[in-house]
Amino acid sequence: MKKIGLLPRIVIAIVLGVLIGNVLPEGWVRVFVTFNYVFSQFLGFLIPLIIIGLVAPAIADIGRSAGKLLLLTVGLAYADTIIAGLLAFFTGTALFPAMIDAEPSITVENVPKLQPYFLLDIPPILDVMAALVSSFVIGIGIAYTDSPTLKKGCAEFRIIIEKTIAKAIIPLLPLYIFGIFLGMTYVGEVYHILLVFGKIICIIFALHIVILIYEYLIAGGLARKNPLRLLLNMLPAYMTALGTSSSAATIPVTLRQTKKNGVSDEIASFCVPLCATIHLSGSMMKITCCALTVCLIGGLPHDLPLFIHFIMLLGVCMVAAPGVPGGAVMAALGPMAGVLGFNPDAQALMIALYIAMDSFGTACNVTGDGALAVIINKLHRPS
Repeated sequence: MKKIGLLPRIVIAIVLGVLIGNVLPEGWVRVFVTFNYVFSQFLGFLIPLIIIGLVAPAIADIGRSAGKLLLLTVGLAYADTIIAGLLAFFTGTALFPAMIDAEPSITVENVPKLQPYFLLDIPPILDVMAALVSSFVIGIGIAYTDSPTLKKGCAEFRIIIEKTIAKAIIPLLPLYIFGIFLGMTYVGEVYHILLVFGKIICIIFALHIVILIYEYLIAGGLARKNPLRLLLNMLPAYMTALGTSSSAATIPVTLRQTKKNGVSDEIASFCVPLCATIHLSGSMMKITCCALTVCLIGGLPHDLPLFIHFIMLLGVCMVAAPGVPGGAVMAALGPMAGVLGFNPDAQALMIALYIAMDSFGTACNVTGDGALAVIINKLHRPS
């Protein structure tokens, strides 16, 4: 029997939480509130370890192979990812407040209001900023000293973290999200939040089209090629990413279509696999939109300097996103907690909303990789 994917399980969890929350007695609801409390404590404990385990090896891997092509690719990928985040922020600040104001009585901080049966505090060993600084120190140190022992230890620790995410966190996420929506339904908040999220998803879908258009307008302009033709050539990669929700799984198709756009074998073979892990414009746009929505719903600060800080850190953290569904949002838990002050309930809403659109973000990422390859092909080999 084919295993049910993460997205269907998340959708089932949300639907069941909404339906059962109307009829389940308080005692049973508190059972799931208790589970959510323990799980959120465990997740909070893991966040600094996730940052160190993923970011430090990623920095070490990028730093060990110097060269103009690498610097050009990383710089353009990071810049485009940041631009996508800023586009999402400015669009959201212009449109989201009116959407949220149209739905009264929305709160996040009060959900769920029921208390768990017992408390089990699991304090993290580091705060988020300390973990980020430690990751940079370790990663850059390995890159410059080429320490084989520390490099191997970081690589093995990354495997542990990725296995923990894939085998423990991801499988339990549907139950965690079920508990969140069960609690929200029980206290009467869920319908307002779902209405807002439905509107936000429409904006996010439109934004991912805008991102692809401006990426290919720039690529076509620099390469003196028809942007629409370049974009249409990447359609097979876009459709493959929609089906797989995996940039890595789409690499063969992305590579083939990128070469059809006139990119040399050398540039395409270098840029496409690298950009699959460092160029995440679609994911950045989605996470920024979702984070801004949660800030507006919960009455949290959401000014421009705060979100610039968040977006800049998020761009670094997502470079190390593990290759599992929802990997980018898992890597983003650190900046969400450390910069924006998201509590476990806000993080759960973020995860649910992000995974519901995971395939569209992945499709935007991999299709944009083709545009970057065209730009790099022109800049690195001007003719």
